Amino acid sequence: MTTSKPQDLHLPARNPLPLSSSQEAQVQELYHKRVRGYCANEIRDFASCATNRTISATWACRRERLSMNSCMILHATQMEKDAAREEWFATRDLRQRQREEKELRKKEQEKFHRDWWNLPPLKDEETQRSQGGDSKEDG
Repeated sequence: MTTSKPQDLHLPARNPLPLSSSQEAQVQELYHKRVRGYCANEIRDFASCATNRTISATWACRRERLSMNSCMILHATQMEKDAAREEWFATRDLRQRQREEKELRKKEQEKFHRDWWNLPPLKDEETQRSQGGDSKEDG
């Protein structure tokens, strides 16, 4: 009697966590970017052949198109989708930090703009000042 290890079992996806539709779109975008990266030379060859052509690209660039399509099919696998999904999860914290930094820069720029033009402070700025000062001093 042999026992199989959990990693020997074949699962349809290595990351079964459900994602929102926008998150799935980000994973798909990453997946397509990875596949296009593998086939960059074939895509470049087809694009250079198809430049300045319309209908004639269909038969004039047939060899390049078939080469590009076969490369894309070869690399467009479930393993590649799983790898893109893992990469998305791995870079999740980085994207969160980037969003927070962007929001902080935006608030600083809005404050500078209001100070520069002597505009009245926003309600949340008034509340912050009445409660004891800037958030920069707190954190």
